[in-house]
Parts: sequence; structure tokens; C-alpha cells
Amino acid sequence: MPIQIGILGLGTVGTGVVKILQQNAEAIQTRTHCEINIKGILDRDLHREREVSGDFILTDQPEKILQDPEIDIIVEVMGGIEPARTFILEAFQHGKHVVTANKDLLALHGHELLDAADKAGKELHFEASVGGGIPIIATLKESLVANRITALIGIINGTTNYILTAMADQGRDYAEVLAEAQQLGYAEADPSSDVDGLDAARKLAILSSIAFNSRVALNDVFVEGISRITREDLAYAAELGCTIKLLAIAKHQEEGIEVRVHPAILPLTHPLASVNGVYNAIFVIGDAVGETMYYGRGAGSLPTGSAIVSDVMRIVNNIQANSTSPSNCTCYLELPLKAASDFHTAFYIRLLVKDEPRVLATLALLFAEANISFASIIQKPRGHHQAEIVLVTHPCREGSLQEALDSVKAYSKVLTIQNVIRFESGQGENP
Repeated sequence: MPIQIGILGLGTVGTGVVKILQQNAEAIQTRTHCEINIKGILDRDLHREREVSGDFILTDQPEKILQDPEIDIIVEVMGGIEPARTFILEAFQHGKHVVTANKDLLALHGHELLDAADKAGKELHFEASVGGGIPIIATLKESLVANRITALIGIINGTTNYILTAMADQGRDYAEVLAEAQQLGYAEADPSSDVDGLDAARKLAILSSIAFNSRVALNDVFVEGISRITREDLAYAAELGCTIKLLAIAKHQEEGIEVRVHPAILPLTHPLASVNGVYNAIFVIGDAVGETMYYGRGAGSLPTGSAIVSDVMRIVNNIQANSTSPSNCTCYLELPLKAASDFHTAFYIRLLVKDEPRVLATLALLFAEANISFASIIQKPRGHHQAEIVLVTHPCREGSLQEALDSVKAYSKVLTIQNVIRFESGQGENP
């Protein structure tokens, strides 16, 4: 008997889902031993032109999808918090499995939705919520389940990766490249969710909860965006044999879980350093498997649709085998979260100072008083009796660095602290 699905939303991603189900129908049926039919699609505007058509019902009334007793699986691709949250909860109440790509909803209400799925004895799948077509969630839940994951480091926002890549490769300014990204459709008219790091933080909350089997909420993630990164910072990073990426970093250490999203200076020797443009990648370290990396398109109609259809097929296979399980939530631990002041990393500090004797020696003393030493120093004249100094510290406690910076700000020979950027070795431990 065919499995009937209903789709909530027919935008970019919903259109991709329909295309894949139609174009690959024969292969999908062979792999699932079942015909999958789209019975109905919820679309707010029934009169607009669409890229897809077929033998399905188009409606602007959600109850015709959610309450249809013939529909087995709901695919939610509307985005946003409401009414998506209400629709998913109603789908469970009507005995339907759910597949969603909604990272915002999962980051804020994932616990509630997973509990509702368990109570209804139905499955909730969300592979497409992180990394587009990259199968990272299934990998963490299934392929790496025998491992204790010690670190997860990712480039999981294509907009910021495009901006930083163009700035590094072409020596251009942030504002100029951001405007270009908006023109090309890589950035929204309001790009704040991307450039301020919030999009990546939502995805990291989902990934780290699964990787460490302990619930991580969006508010638990330290977040810093890329707007203060300049072409000068990228040039200095290149001089140090590094690049700058917006990294989503999660580490499971003895003291607890460390979760942070921020620009980071990354050695060119690391696999993530060569992930450019709008591509995403997630670097995962497990105690048994070692280092692994997963790379691909992090967004788009067909890549995201691919992940959604794969989730649909997973549910269909379970239905066929009569083995659907309500055990959706994997967070069976309650691990402590490290405070930002206890993060341990190296730092890049770019200063504009008066070009006078003993300035560098005094700076070294101020940092030494906070028990921080330097791994390297770059100094360049900037005219008008000024010099630019780049200090790269050895790994230190973030709270100690802030103490040192307070002293540096009070030092009369320091004109400005132009930027402070964290270093990341990307190997689970900092350099």
C-alpha cells in the first residue's frame, strides 16, 4: 500500500522535496519497497506560479493536511517558529510522523517536540536542519554511535563563509562583500542572523545535543559574529600561515561541555581551512574513529530536499518493517556547561600603539601579570609615530585574557585595540 505524505510549505525547500520525489520516484520505490505519494501540500498563495505540479491537492487550509487520516508523514518546510510548532504538535496528535528542516524551531523547542513525538509513538526526523544535504545528524546518531565524541568543529553557515572567503582571496572589505552576497542571494536583506552568528549557534545547539547526548539550548552557546573582521586581519592571518573562518565549536572536556560560535584563526593545514565559498563542513573527532570530516552544500533547494527525502525514506522503511520507535531524544545525560570565562584558547590581538621605546616590553609585562605569554609578535610602522602590533598568545584562560586587556586599555601608549580573535587548532585541543 502506498505511503501518503503531506507537505507544509512550497517555497524553495518544499519545491526541492517535490522535485526529488518525482524525479527519483522509481529509485525511491525500489529502495523502500513502497510507493511514496504526495497527497497534499499547504501553500499560502494558491494563485502564484510554481516550478512543480502533480497529482496532489493544493490547499491553504492546514487542517486538510494535518487531519487527513490517509496521510502518514508530514514534511514541515515552512520555517519560523509559529505556526510550524503548532502544526507539528497537531500532526503528532493525529498520529503522523514528522520530518522538518526547521533549525530555529528545533533549537528553541526541540525538547518539547521530541517529547510530543515519543508520547504519540511517532518519529521526528530533522537531518535537513543542519548542513543542508550533508548527512551529519544520521552520522552522529547511527554511524558514530559507538564513539564518545570529544569535539565537533564546523563551518555551518554558507553566507559568512562566502564573505570571509571573498575577503581573504580578493583583499576586499566586509561591507563590500556583504553587499555582493545580498545581490547574489547568498545573504538576506537583513543578514544579521547569519553575520552575527545566530544561525550557526542554532545549528550548533542541535549538533552538540546529539553529539554529547546532553541537552544544549540556544542560550547556552557563546556567540560572536564576523562584522569586526577586516581585510587587515585576514592579511595578518595569511602571514601567520592561517585563515579566518566563522567556526561552530563544541568540545566535551572533563570540566564539561564547551559550545561557542565565533570567528577563529585556523591553520591552513587543517581540512576546514580549504572549505570555501558557500560550502559547509563538519569536522568530528571520536575516541574510536579519530578525525572525520563531512563536506557539502549547506543550503539550497535540492541539497536540503535530499536530506528531507532521505528522512522520509527512513520512516517509510521503518513503517514497512513495522519497527517505528518512539525513542527520538538522545539526551540521556546532564553534562555541565563551561562558562565563557573558562574557555581555553590562544588569541590574536591587533593593537595600534605609540611608536616609542619600551612599549612592547610593557605590553609583555601586562600580559605576564595575567600569566599569559606570547607565541609570536608582528610589529609594523604606521607613520605619525605610530606602530601596529599583532600579538599571538599561547593558550590561556579567556577570563585571564580579559583581565590583561583591561590593563592594556588603561595603558596610555595604546591608542586602540583594533581586534581580538581566537585561535583554533581544530584538533580538539587548542594550539
